[in-house]
Amino acid sequence: MEGAEHPHKENAGSAQDHASDSETGETADPLITVNGHHVITSTSRLWHHLMIDLETMGKNPDAPINSLAGKFFDPATGEMGPEFSKTIDLETAGGVIDRDTIKWWLKQSREAQSAILTDEIPLDDALLQLREFIDENSGEFFVQVWGNGANFDNVILRRSYERQEIPCPWRYTNDRDVRTIVALGLVMDFDARSVITFEGERHNALHDARYQAKYVSAIWQKLFPNQADF
Repeated sequence: MEGAEHPHKENAGSAQDHASDSETGETADPLITVNGHHVITSTSRLWHHLMIDLETMGKNPDAPINSLAGKFFDPATGEMGPEFSKTIDLETAGGVIDRDTIKWWLKQSREAQSAILTDEIPLDDALLQLREFIDENSGEFFVQVWGNGANFDNVILRRSYERQEIPCPWRYTNDRDVRTIVALGLVMDFDARSVITFEGERHNALHDARYQAKYVSAIWQKLFPNQADF
């Protein structure tokens, strides 16, 4: 979830040691749809960075996920890659609902509310499809998973895998935190969020993931300006 005012982004637990669908119809990236499932590139490129964004009904590690999105990207070049988006049937999500979060959702736009109630699938299916999406485009030992912050999105998603007894598709050592790189940018007097234009609906998981991938890339290139030349 993008935005400092969101209550979900504040308190979450620590990650535990452990070893797609985009149906938007948008064609801005060179992507193709396969079997109505994942949106993947037409090449066999291996991607290393995956931006994850969740919309949830709580802010603790066991919060139920109601929307899950991911966007592969290359921070050194700013290239955007394959993306994944699923809405989850809350009756299957498990976890612990937070009353304050419910109140927060009731204050959001109808578009944001509608996005978490459309084309819902069971949590198990979404988690398995995300594993498949990562395997198609990266791999458990390679993918670096970014969350905003990592102690929210990454922890809640990993905990969901654990509850459903499905292996988590990335290594805990590859958790990455959007907030940390944003802070590094601010040290350089560069606020990418004020430079990069947000496109879409706030608190739509896929739209937030795209935006976060773009501004993380912008900061990365400020920090490592010559990296794209290699």
